[in-house]
Amino acid sequence: MAPYIPGRKNSSRKAKTPRPYLLHKPRGLISQRVQAVGPEHFGVVCVDCAKGSSKYFLADFYGHMRIEPTVVHHTRGDLQAALDRLREARTQHEFRDLVVAIERTGEYHRPVQRAYRQAGYDVRLVHPFATKQFRQPADPGNKTDDNDLNAIFRVVINGFGLIDPVWPDDYQRLQLLRRHRRDLVCKTVELQCQIREKLHAAMPGYAEAFSKDHFWDNGTGMFVARRTGSAQAIRALGADGLERLLAEAKIRFLKNSVHKVLAWAHDAPPAHPDNACLLNIVAALDDDRLEKTRQIRAVERDLASLVVRTPYVLLLAIPGINIVSTADLAGELGPIVHYADANHLTGRAGLVPCRYQSDTVDVQGPLRRCGNRKLRAVLMQTADNLVRHNDYYRARAGRWQALGKDPRWIRVKIAKCFSRLLFAMLTSGQLFRHPCCQDRHYILGKLLEFHTEHATPTAQLQEDMLAACQRLPKNVLADEAKPLTEQLNQLARKRGPQPLTDLITIVLARLRLRQLQSETVRSEDPSAHAQTEEPTSP
Repeated sequence: MAPYIPGRKNSSRKAKTPRPYLLHKPRGLISQRVQAVGPEHFGVVCVDCAKGSSKYFLADFYGHMRIEPTVVHHTRGDLQAALDRLREARTQHEFRDLVVAIERTGEYHRPVQRAYRQAGYDVRLVHPFATKQFRQPADPGNKTDDNDLNAIFRVVINGFGLIDPVWPDDYQRLQLLRRHRRDLVCKTVELQCQIREKLHAAMPGYAEAFSKDHFWDNGTGMFVARRTGSAQAIRALGADGLERLLAEAKIRFLKNSVHKVLAWAHDAPPAHPDNACLLNIVAALDDDRLEKTRQIRAVERDLASLVVRTPYVLLLAIPGINIVSTADLAGELGPIVHYADANHLTGRAGLVPCRYQSDTVDVQGPLRRCGNRKLRAVLMQTADNLVRHNDYYRARAGRWQALGKDPRWIRVKIAKCFSRLLFAMLTSGQLFRHPCCQDRHYILGKLLEFHTEHATPTAQLQEDMLAACQRLPKNVLADEAKPLTEQLNQLARKRGPQPLTDLITIVLARLRLRQLQSETVRSEDPSAHAQTEEPTSP
């Protein structure tokens, strides 16, 4: 890993050039293309999408209409007819260049966007906020499809029709799966609240006898509640009966938990008169919860298989970052090549204060309301995890808290600091000796622990471990091999078959092979050796 020295600046780093003053969004510029072909030969297609249909027109850069506003249904035949008509109009009016601007409408604009992309057109997306701002000056209080189309046209020619980059398939699947997992988690939490409510009516105060996390993670509480159903049944079983019941079900438990249940049963208040009906409802809700928990674990295994094939797997070396957090970041940020610097990461999430400046007045307000809310939630949740589980970020947060900083400001500051480290790691593909990694977690060890807890099939586990080996920087291969060697030695001392032994042996062989290849390249190429050993800092 390259050394990191806090407070020391890299003397070889060039001074930053001042940011150019732009009237347009960089991803929305079309002025050079218009100048190259001439405004009368540059076409603009504007599309206002709805659920099952859309309305579009074609005009040149000056606004002269070439195809009047036309309604198109979202079927293959109608979309192909619209493309054929557009092709004929382009030939007839000698358009040498053309862009297609589509207003974003959740997922309803995606079929139209894919149809124009497959036809080879440059497709731009227009935010509804931009459409509103360009519509109101011309048609205040009058919103129609035609007025929206006119506003979309003004947005595009002013440089605010933005390019929507195409993500690789792995990143698209990551985004779909991590959002699906988030939905499942939210539904599971709702089910837990419903179960506790119904269970309180059937067995008042029973759930409170357990800690909040222990009640759901261990499974003892729900199992006893579903098998007994009342305080009388628990008193009749006694401590020996409860322990025998849990042992037959092969559920690990603490005797302290059994004593807590018995203590509740002796002091339990009267329950709902229709206890049997409530218990049936609780059982149905709990079955739904268990099924969603199983789905969450399956989705997390799929997320892990995708993460190890992206550069984001390097983030696992940071204490406080696990597989799920890494998948959330990769699914919402996407390929790191789409960002010019770390400020663009937090800027897209809206982690930038509002500013009001006029003459001598210059004040900053709260965070901007505009931004990618899902990305903002991921960054803030990651900041919370780092403050809880990373000594470096916990110390920084504590120092700011002692200075009287707002807790919200602290979380945003942590997210900003982490985004700079994330950008440096992903763009360079290297691990740094950053203070937050003083007690560095080993990537392969964390991945192996995750798959062991999720009972991942051996074939998928081996494939994921080998894929992670290919993503590891060659200067950390030896460090990653040490804990695996120690774990292999521990397994060798145990009696009986150990399925992980063969897997770890294969992974170690792959690591040593890559390490030997790296050493051979450095010995044969002095320039490569010098480049590898050059200190850098994020």
